[in-house]
Amino acid sequence: MSHKPTANPAPKATINPSVFDALPDSAFIRESQLVQSPKRPDTPAPLPFSAPTLWRKVKAGTFPKPIKLSERVTCWNVGAVRAWMTAQASA
Repeated sequence: MSHKPTANPAPKATINPSVFDALPDSAFIRESQLVQSPKRPDTPAPLPFSAPTLWRKVKAGTFPKPIKLSERVTCWNVGAVRAWMTAQASA
C-alpha cells in the first residue's frame, strides 16, 4: 500500500465587498469603516489615508464633518462621503 502525498491546492483569493459600497447614501458609517486600520489590515476601506489624516481634513474643512449620534458614537453620512470622493476624483 503506497501513500503518496497530495498537493494542497492554493487557496482562492476572495474579494470581500466593502461595507461602504453596500450602504445606501442615507446610511451612516464609522471611522473604522472609512479608513484602513493597522489592527485590521485585511479589511477594505474606501479612503486611502489614516485616521489622523481624516481628522486633520475634517478640522481643515476639506472633508465632511462627522455627526455625533451619542456621546461616544461619531459617524459620517455615506452620501456626503461619496460626494466628497466624486469631487476628489474629478478635481
